Order: sequence, then structure tokens, then C-alpha cells
Amino acid sequence: QVQLVESGGGLVQAGGSLRLSCAASGRIFSRTFSNYGMGWFRQAPGKERELVAALSGSGGNTDYADSVKGRFTISRDNAKTTVYLQMNSLKPEDTAVYYCAAAWSSGIFSRDYQYHYWGQGTQVTVSS
Repeated sequence: QVQLVESGGGLVQAGGSLRLSCAASGRIFSRTFSNYGMGWFRQAPGKERELVAALSGSGGNTDYADSVKGRFTISRDNAKTTVYLQMNSLKPEDTAVYYCAAAWSSGIFSRDYQYHYWGQGTQVTVSS
């Protein structure tokens, strides 16, 4: 069974930091996790889901939403089949449910329809 499980969300004051983790499990991931491009998305109440950051299978290529550039960093540990999102200098507008997603290819993808597996999400709330 394929599963993506996010963790690390919570309540933090503006200017603070959080580190989200996404643990991928299942036979397809355990064999060749580097074959899967990964992404972090978020969805705030009343808004559409948006890409936060994307990462190629090797980890060598990244893409970020303009709103998080310079503050967030996406990374992965293929040996641990885990993807991370380090979030610094958090702002109230970063408040959302954050989702981890995996694509069927090792490239880098910016649209949610390009991803095939999704986690259940983790809530991030930034207070002012």
C-alpha cells in the first residue's frame, strides 16, 4: 500500500520556523524513491490549492512559489524515503493545510494534476 504521511505542522508565531516531513511508504517507494518527483502544496480556507515547492527525484532541481522563495527550502533523503520542507520567517499568510505529493516521474512538476499520490495534509497556523 502506497502512503504519504506528513508531520511537523502546528501553531507558530510570525517570524518562527517549522520543518515539515513527508514519509513515503510502500513497495514502489522503497525500491526507487528517486524515480519520483515530489512536491509540497498548500490550501488555505476559501482558496485553491497551490504549489509551495517541488523537487526532482535526484534532488538536484527545485522550484518554489514566489511567495516563499528565500524563506522555504525543500529537500529529500532518498535513503529514508522522506521529503522535508523547512519553513523560516513564517507569515500569517502561510497559514494553510500543507500536502505532500508524489509524481510518477523523476522530473519537477508545478501543477497538482501532475501528481499521483497525496498525503492527508498537516495544518500550519501562523499567528500574528
